[in-house]
Amino acid sequence: MNFVSPIRLLLLALALVVPWGVSAWAQALAPYTLRPADRLQVSVWRDTALQRDVRVLPDGSITLPLVGRIVVAGLDTDTVEKQIVERLKPFMPDPIVTVAVAAAEGNVVYVVGKVVKPGVVPLITDSTTVLQALSLVGGLDRFADGNAVRVLRELGGGKRAVMDVRYNDLIKGDKLQTNVVLQAGDTILVP
Repeated sequence: MNFVSPIRLLLLALALVVPWGVSAWAQALAPYTLRPADRLQVSVWRDTALQRDVRVLPDGSITLPLVGRIVVAGLDTDTVEKQIVERLKPFMPDPIVTVAVAAAEGNVVYVVGKVVKPGVVPLITDSTTVLQALSLVGGLDRFADGNAVRVLRELGGGKRAVMDVRYNDLIKGDKLQTNVVLQAGDTILVP
């Protein structure tokens, strides 16, 4: 008789579920990294004159009264709060600063070319793929060359990457490695 005890089944289930659950939990706890175009709400407790809604500029900075210009792109809100507190200390004792993301408008990709609705697509997760983004714009139009889709990515320092996407193959379940995970600022080009 081939009998598996309930305890063994439970242990097997936990072994399969826990790593995924911990990974998703850790990912959910990872702080959001600020990007150009994000809108922030900055407030200093008991000082309404220092409360501001600001947009992160293309150079990654914001400017606040008494604080001046501060580079925030690539940082999380806790780090920005600490930097603002340090810059306010000469003007007020123990400032309490809150920085909140009002809109993550810098977390987008651009879809251009022969798609139903070209435009800007917000990245809702950090694992959004080309197929997902293309579905959000209504897919390819009937004249598109599906296996010639490309993702253009700025790497910094004047360097760029071009990644081929085989859309027609992908929707058949082939060439899955070409389903690129997108990053903020990527451009999907559909010829």
